[in-house]
Amino acid sequence: MINGGIPLKGTVEISGAKNSAVAILPAALLADTPSTIDNLPEINDIELLSKMIEYLGGKTIKKEHEIIIDPEGINSFCPPHELASQMRASYYLIGALLSRFNEAAIAMPGGCNIGVRPIDQHIKGFEALGAKTTIEHGIIKVKADKLVGNHIYFDVVSVGATINLMLAACKAEGTTILENCAKEPHVVDVANFLNAMGANIKGAGTDMIKIVGVDKLHGCKHTVIPDQIEAGTYMVAAAATHGDVTIKGIIPKHLESIIAKMSEMGVIIEEYDEDLKVTTAGRLKRVDIKTQPYPGFPTDMQQLMAVLLALADGVSMITENVYEGRFKYLDELKKMGVNAKVEGRTAVIEGVEKITGAPLKATDLRAGAAMIIAGLAANGVTEVKNIYHIDRGYEAIEKKLQKLGADIKRVK
Repeated sequence: MINGGIPLKGTVEISGAKNSAVAILPAALLADTPSTIDNLPEINDIELLSKMIEYLGGKTIKKEHEIIIDPEGINSFCPPHELASQMRASYYLIGALLSRFNEAAIAMPGGCNIGVRPIDQHIKGFEALGAKTTIEHGIIKVKADKLVGNHIYFDVVSVGATINLMLAACKAEGTTILENCAKEPHVVDVANFLNAMGANIKGAGTDMIKIVGVDKLHGCKHTVIPDQIEAGTYMVAAAATHGDVTIKGIIPKHLESIIAKMSEMGVIIEEYDEDLKVTTAGRLKRVDIKTQPYPGFPTDMQQLMAVLLALADGVSMITENVYEGRFKYLDELKKMGVNAKVEGRTAVIEGVEKITGAPLKATDLRAGAAMIIAGLAANGVTEVKNIYHIDRGYEAIEKKLQKLGADIKRVK
């Protein structure tokens, strides 16, 4: 429940990156000895992964924002169907378990319903390394006599496939070259973690990654990078409420495309080494946004930016080039007086002076966060249901917003 219309003021600390953490936990299964991972976000997806690792025979010791993963006892390559089917990132267990056992069997991944998200590039990659893949009764089965390095060109840029193939190729015989790779910060973070465990990966963060297979990996200590999308979320929340918010513990370079677009709208952003401050003066200007793989404008930010555009002066366009089904949330925002129409992969948003509170249903993770921001900026009370989506990717979002002065509470 949100009572809107209050400008956010104060300081917010950014948690570790969800998209890094959900790949680093499976990556820890490649080692022979325990790893310690800190700056871990306290979110539901991490809970699910910890349970899956324990089910497979691994041990986990969890403290606040830290986990120790001991993979020594892992004796199964089949995570439980009911857990794996709940989250998209469970597919990283395929690459990890394939590397460990030359075999993996896992339920087709779940996650947010934001359009077609095939895993054909993952399967193509595993097969290039020598694995055979079958899909039976909703279970993907991947098996190899042994994994051998190869030259793999991705038909589309895919973060998931890039990371999964890094995991699978780490201990493959010989050299693997991946081309047309995703360059996102979390790809680099996972590569740094694997290298700290003894892998030989070069080129992460560019479109070509070279992996020389090694015989064994050992545990290590690793700090997860800050979450660029969480940082972007609080930047948008500050701007939408005409607040004054300092966002702490970030890597400004990861936020360049977001900073550029918000500055173009007239948001005032002051950058420091690991912090930035967001304020506004007057009504924001319209802009056009085209989502692209990193370093372009992130698809995970488009729903959040739509709320800002809905309140800006003039007509803006968002072109979604990554996931074609990512505009479902606009039907919910229209209940608040947002003026938007969708034509194929483009949303046309005509700014209005004010929006009003309404009962809403989160359709996916980032849409849920966008609805919270809309509620903060609206006149009156907004109720957001299906918040389990939001808890998958945001740590204690209502507590962080309360500290910034928002009138928001979680109710059963």
